[in-house]
Amino acid sequence: MGNSQPEEVPLARRLGVFDATMIVMGGIIGAGIFVNPAVVARNVHTPALILGAWLIGGLIALIGAFVYAELAALRPRVGGQYAYLRDAYHPIVAFLYGWTLLLVVQTGGMAGAAIIFGRYCGEIFGLAIPEQILAALALTVLTAINCLGVRAGSNVQSALMLTKLVAIALLIGVGCFGPIATNLRGVDTTVDSGGFAGLGRAMAPVIFAYGGWQTASFVSGEMRHPRRDLPRGLLIGVISVILCYVLVSYSCLRALGVAGLAGTNVPASEVMRHALGERGAHLIATGIAVSTLGFLSQSILTAPRVYYAMARDGVFFKAVGYLDPRTQVPTVAIILQGICAAAIAFTGKYDQILNYVVAIDVLFFGLTGASLLIFRARLQNKPTDEKHLRVPWHPVTTSLFVLACWAISISTILQFPRNAGIGVGILAAGALVYPLWRGRQPTNL
Repeated sequence: MGNSQPEEVPLARRLGVFDATMIVMGGIIGAGIFVNPAVVARNVHTPALILGAWLIGGLIALIGAFVYAELAALRPRVGGQYAYLRDAYHPIVAFLYGWTLLLVVQTGGMAGAAIIFGRYCGEIFGLAIPEQILAALALTVLTAINCLGVRAGSNVQSALMLTKLVAIALLIGVGCFGPIATNLRGVDTTVDSGGFAGLGRAMAPVIFAYGGWQTASFVSGEMRHPRRDLPRGLLIGVISVILCYVLVSYSCLRALGVAGLAGTNVPASEVMRHALGERGAHLIATGIAVSTLGFLSQSILTAPRVYYAMARDGVFFKAVGYLDPRTQVPTVAIILQGICAAAIAFTGKYDQILNYVVAIDVLFFGLTGASLLIFRARLQNKPTDEKHLRVPWHPVTTSLFVLACWAISISTILQFPRNAGIGVGILAAGALVYPLWRGRQPTNL
């Protein structure tokens, strides 16, 4: 009797295709695009290879979006990626995904973004407040907003996403039509282009910058028409991000040249300073702060639905499956995530997290892509009249996506064994913790 309330209150279906598109773009576009073009330029040293890296990364993201779009059409379940892994493999695989999402991937990324926001916010307004406190404050405010309801959280996310796009449009406009760098050909001290090895190293920051499209699947249970609107939102959102990223990279190349781009850690600020002086650099700093705030808003809006789904399956704390009867959102899950992210933000230890976040995140990307192969095989001999979006040239494209993800995961582990080992350790700990909940009976979603 005590758990009747969560079973009786359904998630509110209030989101449409525009909301899905904004969630997709908000999950991908963070602070990375404002700084990662410089990282790419330090690994490959010609304009063609720099732009090529962003196009290749965009192609991988687009295939991933098609994969997730078909999965969303086949199985519009609460929890998105969590539900795909649960239904394709075994509940423990889905549990381990949610476990690492809460303790490493999502909260670690949120804490890092919050610190960036606190840093730029302090510089913009000249605040003598530690960036950790500003980060925790931002997390607290956005967590509270999302507890008011999915519509309130989505409205804030959409507004921040549109503001972020204005900042990116300003950067592109200044880079494409402002002063041109004197050296556009390459890094002066480098005689080679970086080659295949350099392109391989450049793909890590590119893939990291493109990550996040999958989080829109978490809110499929709150969409009015998930089979129709979520696939559209995924494809429109990812294609729009590819266009933005390539144009931003081209703008930085045109304004700074390869040598100038490789020689700075803040390419967006350098582009604006090159064209408009310190006032321009200050303006783009404001845009970066808004961008990180938008990423935080998107993360807080989407990921708690995974923890909610875990609790409803009986593999996580029962209270996390609570839905507020008034707002119809999983408030306990939202607050839990906010607490974890704020705790990481206060420690200030994020450098190690970045490496094992990538290794674990793309590992589950690959598993999710492989789940589509499994679902397609199961449905092969089951006739149906239902039409929905399908991955073009499946299974070749789907298999390439899976292999690319796992290759990145293995490469990250080999390059950063200590940091990636922490992520693997947390993953292994989850396997030990899972039996504590596996005896509980799942609740039908």
